[in-house]
Amino acid sequence: MREHRPARSVNALGRGSGLALGTSLIWFSLLVLIPLAAVVVQATNGGWSGFWHTLTNPQTLAALKLTVGESLLVTALNVVMGTTIAWVLVRERFPGAAILDVVIDLPFALPTIVAGLVLLLLYGPRSPLGIDVANARPAVFLALAFVTLPFVVRTTQPVLEELDRDVEEAASSLGASALTTFRRVILPSLVPAVAAGAALSFARAISEYGSLVLLSGNRPFNTEVASVRIIGYIEGDNLAAASVIASVLLVVALVVIVVLDLIQRRVSRRG
Repeated sequence: MREHRPARSVNALGRGSGLALGTSLIWFSLLVLIPLAAVVVQATNGGWSGFWHTLTNPQTLAALKLTVGESLLVTALNVVMGTTIAWVLVRERFPGAAILDVVIDLPFALPTIVAGLVLLLLYGPRSPLGIDVANARPAVFLALAFVTLPFVVRTTQPVLEELDRDVEEAASSLGASALTTFRRVILPSLVPAVAAGAALSFARAISEYGSLVLLSGNRPFNTEVASVRIIGYIEGDNLAAASVIASVLLVVALVVIVVLDLIQRRVSRRG
């Protein structure tokens, strides 16, 4: 008769694991949770009437609408172009591929104010390309697209490298079209990575400041984004109002991340 031994609890933590977990939670709380809580508390210092007054300020509303709208557009662009670039880098062989693979990371490496200067030189009044978008709304989109370019590429590229080409070839040999193969074989594996890159892209876009300062002109009701509006409130010694905008951006980012997560889960199940 086989002896039944009690299963070991999967939740049991050893001394080392418990110490690592506790240290991680303390470090995460000090860096993320406590500062975020402080921002939310500061935002409510003036009461809900003060919160609502700041939020409904016409200039603040214009900045929030511009920031969220342009960030969504840039994220949508990155989903398409980032996935395409990753596909080309992984599946195609061409001269200069290694150089392109390195250049993709430049927006990560450049300080954002340097990125703004580069964009101003290329797309400002003295543009060698004859394209001047300085102090106009396209400048906001261009700056956000530049600084968020690598996110989807870098989250999607490793997944494409790990995909088993034999499965794709088997699907094709069984009569599946290229579209069907992509939808049923490739897409379910790519969606989580693309969603993660899109979430990072959106979060970076709504918080961007440095690359916009020189190119967009920070014109109220036109090219002023939420981060610039926050700086304006801080310079005016109105920390509560600045925290209100920061809290709204935090909520928007969380909502978008949750929505992207739900989308990738549904697509993965259908795949």
